[in-house]
Amino acid sequence: MKQHRRGGSREAATLSAPPTLKNSPVQWNLRPKGEGWRDLLALFAPVFTAPGFAIFRELATSWVVCPVRRTVTGMMRGGGLVSRRPHDAYHRLVRCASWSLEELWTLTALLLVRLFAPEGRIDLLTDDTLFHRPGRKIEGAGVFRDAVRSGGKSVVYDRGLNLVPLALRVRPPWGGEPLALPLDVRLYRKGGVSHLVLVAQMVQKLAGLFPDRTFHLIADGAYAPLAGWKLPRTEVTSRMRKDAALYALPPPRRPGRVGRPRKKGRRLPTPKTWAKRTKKGWKRAWVDRRGRMAQRLLLSRDALWYHVCPDRPVRVVVSRDPRGREKDDVFFTTDLAMAPGAVVSHYFGRWPVEDTFRSSKQSLGGEEPQTWKGVGPERAASLAFWLYSMIWTWYLETQGPKPKVPKLPWYPKKERPSFVDAVSALRRELWREEISSRCGGTQHLAKITRPLVEVLALSR
Repeated sequence: MKQHRRGGSREAATLSAPPTLKNSPVQWNLRPKGEGWRDLLALFAPVFTAPGFAIFRELATSWVVCPVRRTVTGMMRGGGLVSRRPHDAYHRLVRCASWSLEELWTLTALLLVRLFAPEGRIDLLTDDTLFHRPGRKIEGAGVFRDAVRSGGKSVVYDRGLNLVPLALRVRPPWGGEPLALPLDVRLYRKGGVSHLVLVAQMVQKLAGLFPDRTFHLIADGAYAPLAGWKLPRTEVTSRMRKDAALYALPPPRRPGRVGRPRKKGRRLPTPKTWAKRTKKGWKRAWVDRRGRMAQRLLLSRDALWYHVCPDRPVRVVVSRDPRGREKDDVFFTTDLAMAPGAVVSHYFGRWPVEDTFRSSKQSLGGEEPQTWKGVGPERAASLAFWLYSMIWTWYLETQGPKPKVPKLPWYPKKERPSFVDAVSALRRELWREEISSRCGGTQHLAKITRPLVEVLALSR
């Protein structure tokens, strides 16, 4: 994959101060199961007016339980909202209602960090993804490279919304692959600020919300230039080009020498050449590959990647498969205290953000709401990521450290829940409460309606 497709120049980013909310402290008191979902949504009431929050709560719940395509009218039909209020009220909520995505994400960040990263360094993941929207009159849409369908020398372009989420990496209590819970999302527009500036703005906003915390940003090679942007209290781990121009650290200045001090030392071999020439010095280590331990041969050194990060050294790590089945990989980090194996493990830990993209599109239908004008398209796509975070939050806080995982004949060894299991569990509770409230809660009736609830929980 070609690295630095967005260029390596350090743009002058306009980083605004983080917004403030009237009720910024998050008061968390989650009751079990379906009631917990309503309590979770109630935390975001300060973002909306009172009538607007009632509509938002109905639409968010219908988005979760909807068994059909998630257009606004589809969610109204799937959630039983057709006769509750005029249909244009739900359209206006997404398209032009008086509420702010910025405030919604601010409150989301406060909640997620308080629940899942209350102390220590905060691990952040970022990347960009394309939400396919083929219409030519959709506000904010453009033609972008489709990373899913592109591969090798084949590059595929498609029309849609190019979104840049910043996600909190969370290790679930059941182990395995971490989760990437979005806590902010920005829309990249053609002719606007770059992806790098958008990520820098989100990191600076987060640094303003948590002035006493440090951050670790993990991203693919396209975002490697952020290592030289001096983000506040933030270390960066990313992939490095195999032909990167590396230099030794500048030698100490000799007394009495005139002229400016040297900024870099002698030129070092590229990572590819260095790995090819080095026969000794490789160290075998166990690394965490998406929740599974694997052995790698590692070669590391501290060097100056002057083109990207001219003011501080980075730790360069070459990772080699001992079996010879995979090509060598090159990673780097600005945290010189990190062991080489930890650098590789942290970079492999960025993969959950790809699972977030897939689930937000496939399981939540993030590309399906039909909004064209104003802030509607951006709001609808961002709400899909917001719902992903909220569903996992509900699941982690209500199902306990060892949730029940469905044992299926064709998947007998499954031990850990997926997002499909999480959203199905929430649908099951919401539908069970809805049916029980309308038909009574007798044990005999619950037995009759159990197959119906299960079918509704597994829909889409």
